[in-house]
Amino acid sequence: MTGSSAAALGYWSLRVIPQRSAHFLLEETEPLRVESGPVQTVKTGPALVFPNPFASMVPIMRGFVIGGPNGTPFRSVHNLSMIGSGPSQYPELEAMAKQKREIRVKVQVNALEQINLHAAGIDVGAEEVYVAVPPERDTESVRVFPTFTADLRSLAEWLKVCQIETVAMEATGVYWIPLYEILAEAGFEVCLVNARHLKNVSGRKTDVLDCQWIQQLHTYGLLTPSFRPPEQIVAIRSLVRHREMLVQYRSAHIQHMQKALTLMNVRLTNVLSDITGVTGLMIIRAILAGEHNPKQLAQLRDGRCKRSEAEIAKSLEGHYKREHLFALKQALELYDFYDLQLKACDAELEAMYQEFDPPEYPGTPPPTSRTQKRRKNQAHFDLAAALYRMSGGVDLTQIDGVDELTAQKVLSETGTDMSKWPTVKHFTSWLCLCPNNKITGGKVIQTGVQPTKNRASSALRVAATSLKTSDSALGAYFRRMRTRLGTPAAITATAHKLARIIYFMLKQHIPYHDLGADSYDLQYRARVLRTLNRRAAKLGFRLEPATP
Repeated sequence: MTGSSAAALGYWSLRVIPQRSAHFLLEETEPLRVESGPVQTVKTGPALVFPNPFASMVPIMRGFVIGGPNGTPFRSVHNLSMIGSGPSQYPELEAMAKQKREIRVKVQVNALEQINLHAAGIDVGAEEVYVAVPPERDTESVRVFPTFTADLRSLAEWLKVCQIETVAMEATGVYWIPLYEILAEAGFEVCLVNARHLKNVSGRKTDVLDCQWIQQLHTYGLLTPSFRPPEQIVAIRSLVRHREMLVQYRSAHIQHMQKALTLMNVRLTNVLSDITGVTGLMIIRAILAGEHNPKQLAQLRDGRCKRSEAEIAKSLEGHYKREHLFALKQALELYDFYDLQLKACDAELEAMYQEFDPPEYPGTPPPTSRTQKRRKNQAHFDLAAALYRMSGGVDLTQIDGVDELTAQKVLSETGTDMSKWPTVKHFTSWLCLCPNNKITGGKVIQTGVQPTKNRASSALRVAATSLKTSDSALGAYFRRMRTRLGTPAAITATAHKLARIIYFMLKQHIPYHDLGADSYDLQYRARVLRTLNRRAAKLGFRLEPATP
C-alpha cells in the first residue's frame, strides 16, 4: 500500500484482549506504516469481534490474511499482545482482562484428594515407635512410644483420643507384628505397607519424618496394603514355617553325623543313600554302643537294602577315635531331639486343622488314604484329609507334582479365599511368577520375573521341577518349555501354570482332570497345524499332508 492510498483510507489494528484469550477485535488507529516488525496494520471493514482468532486467518506463504482471501496479508506476528498497543477505545474490556489475569494467578491447583482424613502413620523400630497424626488432632502431632506391651496399648488409646480410624505402618522385620495385633484388636484398620513403596523419595531418613511421610501418603490413599491372611490361617502359617525350620535344623545334624563318620573313614555314605534310614540308624546306634566289628555291624542290614552285607562290612572298616565318636553321639541325640519336636509340631497342627468346619459343598472327592510308607519329612498324620477340610472340600493333591507338604505350604501362605485377588493375573503377579516388563519410550528395556522370597512361589517351583519325568500333561508342558526356553524359564512357566490351576480350583471349587502327556501332545500338534494353515492362507498357499 502506498503512502497516498494509506492517507486516504482508514487503518485498523489487531488487538488481542485479553492475552492468550479466545477473542480478538480490530479497532481503528492512527495511520501507521511498519515495513518490518511485529506489527503490520491492515485495511478492513468496521470493528468486528471474532469468537476465534484463527477462524478468518488463512495461511498464505509466510504470512496471514484477515477477512478471507481478499484480505491484506501479515508478514509475521511474533507477539499478538503487542498488536494494537496504542490508546484503547474499550477500557471495560481491559478491566475485564486484568481481572481475569488476577484470578488466574490466585488459583491453586490441588490434584490430590484427601481420602483417609482420619489416618495415622507409624515408623516401627526395635526399641521405639514413632507415631504421626494430623496436626489439628493434637498439639503434639508426633509422639514416640517404647515397644513394651503397656506402651503399645497406650499408643492405641492415644490414637482413639485423636479420632484415628486407619493406621499405616511399614513391615519392618518382625517388630510390627505385636503392634499390628494390638491395633487390630482395638478396632483400627491397619494398613501394612511394603517398605519398598515408601523409599522412593530421597532426603527422608529420620524417624519423625518417616512417620509423617507415611501418614501423609496414607491420607491421600497412595499406599497399597500388603496381603495378610485371616488369623486362623496366620496361626497355621506360623507353625508351618516353624516346622520347616525344625526340618532344616535336623538336616544340619545329619550332616554332622556324616562328617564324624568321614573323619573316622567309615564310608557308610558310599553304600547307603540315607544314613538316617532303617539300616543306617541301626548301624550308627550300634557303633555308639561299642560295637566296631564290621561283620557284626553289617548283619544289621535291612532286607530291603540294595547293597550286600559284604559291601556294607567293607565300608565300616575305619579308625574309630574317641573325639569323633563323641561328636557322632551328640549329633545323633540332636537328630532324635528334633525328630521328637517335629512330632509335637505335627500334633499341634492336626489339632488346629480340626477347628475348621467340615465342607458342606465339596468341590472334589476326598483324598484317598495313604497306602505307601511315610517318608522321612512327611507329616505324622493324615495331612491330605486335613487340608481337604481346611480348603472347603478341594483336594489340591490331585494336581501332578503337588504333594501334601507342597499344598500345605501354599495354602498356609495364600489362604483359601481367592477373592483377595480380582483375577488370576493378580494372583500370579503376587507370586512373582509373571514377567515384569519395564517399558520406556515404547521399548522394552528389561524383562524377566522379579526375585522374591515368597514361600508359596518357592514351593510351586519345587513342584514344577518334579514334573520333568512325569507322564502327564503338565510334564509334557514342562519338557516342551525346557526345549524351547531352557530349564530355569521352564520351571517358572510350569510354576505359573500350577498357580493358575490352584487359583481356579479354590475359587470355583472344581476338580482337576489330567489329560495325559499324549493328549497334550495331540492338542499342541493341532494348534501348530492351525497356525501353519492360517499363515499359508495369508500367503496364498494351502497345506496338504505328505503322501507316504
